[in-house]
Amino acid sequence: MTRNIWLTTSAVALLWAGTAQAQNSQAGNASQDDAQSAQLDEVVVTAERRTSNLQTTAVAATVLSGQDLQNRGVTSLNQLQFAAPSTTVQDFGQGNFFNVRGIGKSEATTAIGVGVITYRDGVAAFPAYFQTEPYYDIGSLELLRGPQGTFAGANATGGAVFITARNPDFNSINGYAAAQLGNYDQVKVQGAINLPLSDTLAVRLAANHETRGSFYDITGPYRGNPGEVDSNSVRASVLWMPTPDLRVLFKTDYNNINLGGYPADPALATNDPFTITANGPNEAHDEFVRSSLNISYAFDNGITLRSITGYQNGTSRFSTDLDGTSRANNTFYDQLDEEVFSQEFNLISPDQQRLTWLLGLYYQNDMATFPAKTFPTAEYRIGFPENVVDIYLWGDTPKETAAVFGQVSYDISDRLQVQIGARYAHTTVTNDDVYTTYPQFGIVLFQDQELEDEKLTGKITLNWKLDDDNFVYGFVATGHKTGGLNAPNLYQPAQTFGSEDLIDYELGWKSTLADGRIRTQVGAYYTVYNDFQVNIGDPQYPQVSRVQNVQGDTVLMGLEGSAQAFFGPLSFNVAASVSNSELGDFFGADPRLGRTGLCNPTTGPASANCRNISGNRQSYAPEFTFNAGVQYAFDLGGGASLTPRVDYAHIGEAYTSIFNNEALGDRLQERDIVNATITYANDDWILSAFSTNLTDQTYIAAINAGLRYAGPPRQYGLVLTKTF
Repeated sequence: MTRNIWLTTSAVALLWAGTAQAQNSQAGNASQDDAQSAQLDEVVVTAERRTSNLQTTAVAATVLSGQDLQNRGVTSLNQLQFAAPSTTVQDFGQGNFFNVRGIGKSEATTAIGVGVITYRDGVAAFPAYFQTEPYYDIGSLELLRGPQGTFAGANATGGAVFITARNPDFNSINGYAAAQLGNYDQVKVQGAINLPLSDTLAVRLAANHETRGSFYDITGPYRGNPGEVDSNSVRASVLWMPTPDLRVLFKTDYNNINLGGYPADPALATNDPFTITANGPNEAHDEFVRSSLNISYAFDNGITLRSITGYQNGTSRFSTDLDGTSRANNTFYDQLDEEVFSQEFNLISPDQQRLTWLLGLYYQNDMATFPAKTFPTAEYRIGFPENVVDIYLWGDTPKETAAVFGQVSYDISDRLQVQIGARYAHTTVTNDDVYTTYPQFGIVLFQDQELEDEKLTGKITLNWKLDDDNFVYGFVATGHKTGGLNAPNLYQPAQTFGSEDLIDYELGWKSTLADGRIRTQVGAYYTVYNDFQVNIGDPQYPQVSRVQNVQGDTVLMGLEGSAQAFFGPLSFNVAASVSNSELGDFFGADPRLGRTGLCNPTTGPASANCRNISGNRQSYAPEFTFNAGVQYAFDLGGGASLTPRVDYAHIGEAYTSIFNNEALGDRLQERDIVNATITYANDDWILSAFSTNLTDQTYIAAINAGLRYAGPPRQYGLVLTKTF
């Protein structure tokens, strides 16, 4: 850990020295050439329900425009980890593990909340599910690291991602159309059109379609189309502004994402991870609709009233081979139907005054249902031998949250500001007639339980503008994740688990250098969790998990740094993070070491598989991440340009289980991913050649429940885009 901190500190020092040298060099060249005098565009943050300059906002954040996402090859959530520090995404089966600083999601269950909230157009999206959609026609993406909750609807202990699709505008008819061909028989077409219907009404329509063959060669008998992609998404946006003070924005999208399943084999396997002998069914199919209505009205005194209404409805079907081989017939099936309604109200003060404030009310009702006996159908099972173990889950798991929050900022002087924020939330979690069924054993386990939780959290920040180019901040924030209900399994009755609390300390420094051509952001955090929530699998079938609380303090700490530079045709970006984590006092039963009796989490071993995890690293928390990108635009004359770009990302090794047992496959190897593009642009035509994972590195992207999931191999192709 000491060596990693030294390396990162040295990197920051070198970055500072290099940028200072560049600034001096530019000062020595008094040329007024446009390319040399060009500056980076201002980057703004809108996640805090008002627009502010990133360089003077007290938040650790990565902000990417739609063009940035395209340049860096970020077409879905999975690639975001290669463009932002302290971020990991593990795609597997149903849902994903999306973690920032090691906090987020580490088990595919509706029992536990997510630590990183994803917002789509201001609305907190489905928690951890329905995240496989493509990014297309995006306006901006803002990834905020650390606890959030005093300025937006949902509460998050690890971070939040705000994704905003491009809004309609009144300027002109404009848009784009793009066609892409790639290896693995990939075909992708997407486009958007903006239609100003009048001076006060505009519509924007966008769509994306993609098909692609599988990366896998599966030798065992199987059902479905494992690894194949058939993705279809459409979006409609309507903007109505009858007066300058009233703004009504409605967006709705439909997504039908069929990934054919997520083939996997045992975590300790040594064969090519794209050659799999599994003999079970394969399905991973999400279909969902999401709508948002954002209404804001500015009163004569400058105060703005905003209403954000969200409605989401989706179905996710999933099936997989639990053992990942043809030696046994163990399968898991489920169907998740989820409906989420949310309503947020904000009252926001004017920006240009000494005292600014925001007040908010929030309500969310999340109904997750596992319908009884609807999946798998009899037809789906034709041709399969009688399985050794099938596991089914059905029942209702509703969650209801109501909250009030607010944040006040006061300018002590022209350069010194204090901010105070608070949040009170009340949550009710219910498992309503939930059944876990093991039909081979004739066992049906039942649960009907409710749990209520309430908590007041807060944040205090001190901001200091040293001069026009340097901004420092420090804050202390508390966070909270509600407790919940575990479904019963073969070895444990239904149990509740407690809430999780944290206190987070952060310091940050943001600078603008070289006459606005370079920006840097450096930050440090120290976070202490009490009653940290962890997931442990059923001793016999770890795919069915339970959540427990770690006693004592769990500590996460780290450093993060990033920079962006623009020197006419040359631009680059770089970001790095180094972190350390230590779990608190806890004894847990490792289900892979045999069936167990009781394992007391505080007093210790009662069986051979009861392990002391105190001091272990948090899962999905790499100690080092790094990414960098560089591009140079060659002017070919006549309005034409040629721009090559290379992006490199390193994600350090991480553990996939709190047991940190490498012998059992808990260690996720480091990965080094290189993406490259070369783009020819001439007026409104753009032709790009691209390659992701250019070196064709074979790596394991995720390990879950004893199975390993391979990361995508090298992909390449051409994209032709017409803008208008």
